[in-house]
Amino acid sequence: MKIQAVKLYENGFMTQPFAFGGEEGMEKFDPAVKYRSSLQNFLIDTGNEVILVDTGVPAEAPDAAPNAQSMIYMGRRVNDYVSAFAALGYKPEQVTKILVTHKHPDHTGELRAFPNAKIYIGSEDADAMELSGENVVRATYADGAYHNFPESQKVADGIYFIKAKGHTNGNSIVIAESDGLFYMFHGDVTYTDEALYADKLSVVFEDVAAARETLDRVRAFIRENPTVYLSTHTPLGYENLEARKVVDLDNPPESVPPEEIVFQDETGRYVCSVCNYVYDPEKGDPEHGIPAGTPFEKLPDDWKCPRCKQPKSKFNPA
Repeated sequence: MKIQAVKLYENGFMTQPFAFGGEEGMEKFDPAVKYRSSLQNFLIDTGNEVILVDTGVPAEAPDAAPNAQSMIYMGRRVNDYVSAFAALGYKPEQVTKILVTHKHPDHTGELRAFPNAKIYIGSEDADAMELSGENVVRATYADGAYHNFPESQKVADGIYFIKAKGHTNGNSIVIAESDGLFYMFHGDVTYTDEALYADKLSVVFEDVAAARETLDRVRAFIRENPTVYLSTHTPLGYENLEARKVVDLDNPPESVPPEEIVFQDETGRYVCSVCNYVYDPEKGDPEHGIPAGTPFEKLPDDWKCPRCKQPKSKFNPA
């Protein structure tokens, strides 16, 4: 089995309140503390199949422009998903399965690019995305418990799709067993590994009680099994993979600070940091009573992202 990272963005950051504040509140944490951020998804080559875990942002999605108020910035785009995938030496028609950890567009943006792939996804998230077709496999998790996770589905030899609600209502994680190690592709159970070690939830969830239960199960699994933790939004995801680094919850590694932050020119558009919805003032949001020509700054305080219902504070300038 060969596992590779599909690298998309680099040299970003996230603030501690964003990464840690889901249960205790953002005000309990220091916004001056920042952690490295990036965006990468993963590819598993079993020798018989090419399986993707998530598929990045849509190629046409605009890049965010960070400012002093940004809570998370994925960084500078280094490649679109399809090009990054091709650079690993594969063709779209080789992909047999796509395992979707959850519905957000930075994990599902290029599902369209793989015509032969079966798309495995939690039913709630499939419904939210209005996915249909014979290639869409709504997870049944019918294969029983996998270690301490009560519900799982075997999708290939040594590869398991595991029910892990919280971040979204249809959230799943993927675990691949290889050479005595357990590779955990967790989507956004945490946004940064520092939160895993500190046992903290991010501020992004649809069910906080379920998110807490999932993180507890993840940490309990890690304590009992040699686990390589493969994150989506921190370069620790691919660094852990390259080093085959096993998590030791009792000995957190020293946190590496992000690179110097360079603020960028803004276009007037704003991008949701959770689901990548783009608010364009030229279009407004007529469905929710916001006419065309309304600047983001003039939106009502209670306006929420039309796609994922997050507040204005979760948006970054584009």
